[in-house]
Amino acid sequence: MTNMKPVTAQELIQLDKRLHVELLQCYPIPEQVVWQAGKQDYSEDPVYLQETPLPSKCGEWIVERLLSNDRGHWGPLEHPHLTLNVCSFVHSVMVQARTHRVGVSFDVQSQRYTGKRVQKVANSILDVEDAFYLRPEGCYIDRQGDKYFYSEEDRQEDIANILLACQKYDHRRSNKYNEEHIRDLLPQAIRQHFVVTMNLRSVLHFMDLRAKRDAQVEIQALCELMWPIVKRWAPNVCEYYEEKRLHKAKLAP
Repeated sequence: MTNMKPVTAQELIQLDKRLHVELLQCYPIPEQVVWQAGKQDYSEDPVYLQETPLPSKCGEWIVERLLSNDRGHWGPLEHPHLTLNVCSFVHSVMVQARTHRVGVSFDVQSQRYTGKRVQKVANSILDVEDAFYLRPEGCYIDRQGDKYFYSEEDRQEDIANILLACQKYDHRRSNKYNEEHIRDLLPQAIRQHFVVTMNLRSVLHFMDLRAKRDAQVEIQALCELMWPIVKRWAPNVCEYYEEKRLHKAKLAP
């Protein structure tokens, strides 16, 4: 009997090992600079003259004085930034992610310059799924809440269609067509890598909107891969957020 339990973000990550997120750079002690910024709001003297507490104490102060009981003082969280390399996610996830640009900067792999992997697929040097994303076999939910089953038979048919598109791309490229023209022959299912820089507030804003249980499962998977990195970076703020907001679809801070 077909399993009609929908594929979760965690299962998707286990089934598609190509999906991953790497930390490139980050502000070294984010909760201390948030403390400094917040403290300056009501300090008579420059904050640099004051002794900055240990990161754990700063984190406790942030939660108590800025965030708890829905105080909503999110502004000081905009000072520290981190930069992530998001790898092998489907193009549609990149498009969704780029809608959130407040305090966020993106550099995305361009199909104008990165067509060699498509040609490798066309010539059986690279597997189709190394360059293109297809959902694993399983049950999924549409926007109306109705379930459907994506079968292995349908999946193999989709792989064959992608391969045909890659072969057409390769043929045109060998006839001197440029990448910016023939990229339009390719399915939207192409994987793209991107670099994103976010401040701490914008990360939590992103989680509010995209870690919701009714968000597209692929972008939920991106949130699942991002969250451990963010939690290690700003542990006290993230512990509070995890308890009070994560997956709860509250209004974005």
